Amino acid sequence: MPTRRDIIMTSLMSGFTLAVTRAEAEPIHTNDQGLLAGEVQIPTQNGAIPAYRAAPDKPGTFPVILVIEEIFGVHEYIKDVCRRLAERGYLAVAPELYARLGDLSKMSDPQEIFSSIILKAPDATMLSDLDSTAAWALSHHGDAARLGVVGFCRGGRDTWLYAEHNPRLLAAVAFYGPVTGTTSGIQPKTPLDLARDLKCPLLGLYGGADSSIDIADVRKAAALARAAGQTVDIETFPGAPHGFHADYRASYHKDAALAAWAQMLRWFRDHGLG
Repeated sequence: MPTRRDIIMTSLMSGFTLAVTRAEAEPIHTNDQGLLAGEVQIPTQNGAIPAYRAAPDKPGTFPVILVIEEIFGVHEYIKDVCRRLAERGYLAVAPELYARLGDLSKMSDPQEIFSSIILKAPDATMLSDLDSTAAWALSHHGDAARLGVVGFCRGGRDTWLYAEHNPRLLAAVAFYGPVTGTTSGIQPKTPLDLARDLKCPLLGLYGGADSSIDIADVRKAAALARAAGQTVDIETFPGAPHGFHADYRASYHKDAALAAWAQMLRWFRDHGLG
């Protein structure tokens, strides 16, 4: 069985990813005053992976939100998302799901990341690592009855898959997550293939100017899930590109990002995660 020595990224990267051009505007920074925030280690079936945790620094238990990264790793943007959620009373945890496959802190070519890391990441491992992260959170002041998930880009795709996997989830939010794509032996099904298995209400947030995702496929997945009795809402934001919430890069669309974030919070609250 693999050990911790097989984990390539034994700690999280500092700062922002090297793999995209930064926006001219200053990214949002949420300080950790009043929060318990920082790196933790998540025990999994084959070694401990690093993760970022943020939660209110006070007694009690808190609703848990698993935060699923883009393809670029758990860098400062994803950490800040966790702190923003913690400010709203959540225990937010973002595991480094690609820790076994390469050091994302040193990679600057998105195409290389996709071909050498993302396409080599087994979906079964991703789902198992998210289960392990949920278990860790629930043993560290997380409320076992209140579990949700949010993800961005590839993490949005993984949010669909995790919501089709874990019946304990109360709600899921996918930011511009593709529901189709190339399949393989280690990534055998797309979210569209499994749409009838959706286990919880899901909100999909998509850019109206996103040329990388066919919104018709997303609506087809939503229709299949609804036909199976699940609640799905797909929202599009006119003029917003792919990655519109990523405030650290040029794709950031402030109006869409703020509106989508508000819809996410409302979705969680309306489905028992308030």
